[in-house]
Amino acid sequence: MPDCDMREAHGLLDLYACIDDAQERFAGLLKSYLVDHPTTIDQYIRYLSFQYHLTKDVQRYFLAIAAHGDLSRRRRLREFLCSFANEEELHYLVAANDLARLGLRPLPMPFDVELWHHYFGKVVVDRPFVRLGAAAILENISDGPAKEWVKKALQGSFLTRDNTKFLVLHQHEVLPHGNQILNAIEEGDLEPHHFADLSEGARKGTVLYLRMAEWAIRPTTLASICDHGTISLDQQEEQRIANFSMTELGGTSGLQQATP
Repeated sequence: MPDCDMREAHGLLDLYACIDDAQERFAGLLKSYLVDHPTTIDQYIRYLSFQYHLTKDVQRYFLAIAAHGDLSRRRRLREFLCSFANEEELHYLVAANDLARLGLRPLPMPFDVELWHHYFGKVVVDRPFVRLGAAAILENISDGPAKEWVKKALQGSFLTRDNTKFLVLHQHEVLPHGNQILNAIEEGDLEPHHFADLSEGARKGTVLYLRMAEWAIRPTTLASICDHGTISLDQQEEQRIANFSMTELGGTSGLQQATP
């Protein structure tokens, strides 16, 4: 195997190891509560709230990655990222609409989501593959050993098809964005420093996402001391959320075949 192929293989293995580790840790976190308890409505509100803030304007990250000069000769990867941005752009409305179906609105942005946006919003400009590594985590963390616990999280008595659209949408088999991102990376003809950044972003993304998940599962966790106030949505945004339809996602939602 040529040296460049060996370096690429090593870089991919490191990224896959990061994903495996994230899945194991996420499974452990979910199991620590769900093994003896059903999902509570408070946990679910917190989960949808952090997802709303995490995914709002997410297309900006992927378009910023696509715009970087390192992708000037990696056109297939650039095209994938632009398409991915379009597919992900409205997912925040899915989370908000699930809350609206419960008669609720999102909680204010959790501190760890603020940290996410402050860090990745800056690093994506010059080191876009750090943010792409974090995306690989977000799109794969619910698979593997975590999958059975994500399914168990859908068993709360208050959960219905109408208010679990976000959680169902992001199950791996419904919308295989995790596989799509990894395939795009594998076919991207990347260099060693790209893989190093992917793994760095994957590890940092794991830390921040698991802190968000813990904030949702354990409302008295340390990060909760930063919780404050209520979110302010203007009338136009309230109406946008209330009127949102899954058909706006086009053919990507997969919900026609999915049930909670």
